[in-house]
Amino acid sequence: MKILLAVDGSAYTQKMLSYLVSHAELLAPTHQYTALTVEGALPPRARSVLSKEDLELYYREEADKILNPVRDFLAQHGVQANGMASVGPVGETIAKIAEDGQYDLLVMGTHGHGALGKLVMGSVSTQVLAHSTVPVLLVR
Repeated sequence: MKILLAVDGSAYTQKMLSYLVSHAELLAPTHQYTALTVEGALPPRARSVLSKEDLELYYREEADKILNPVRDFLAQHGVQANGMASVGPVGETIAKIAEDGQYDLLVMGTHGHGALGKLVMGSVSTQVLAHSTVPVLLVR
C-alpha cells in the first residue's frame, strides 16, 4: 500500500505517528510511505525582500525541521519513509499531491474541533476532506 503521511510537526502529528505504531496493519515495512509537509507561502511583501535562493533555503529549512524527526521516528520502528515538501494552500495541496501521486491512503492528525469550530475557523483536515479523492484517515 502506498501511504501519504501529512505532517506539520505539531502534537497532532505525534499522535498520528503513535497511532500508526500501535496498528501493525498500517505500519509495516511492506508499505511505501511518504511524509509530506506543506508550508503556506510567505506574504508577498516578505517574499519581495528575499532573494530566490534565500526563499528556497527558508522553505527547505522549515521542511527539514518537520520531516527529519518524522523519518527518524519511523526508522526507529523499522520503516523507511521518503520526505516531500511543498508550498501552497495547505489543504488543497495535500489533497492534490495525494491524488497526483496515486496514494492508496492519506493519514493525518487533526485537532478534532467540533462542527461549529470547523465552520467558523476552517481547518486543514476539512479542506483536505473537501478536495481529496483519496481515502483519508484522520487521527485525533
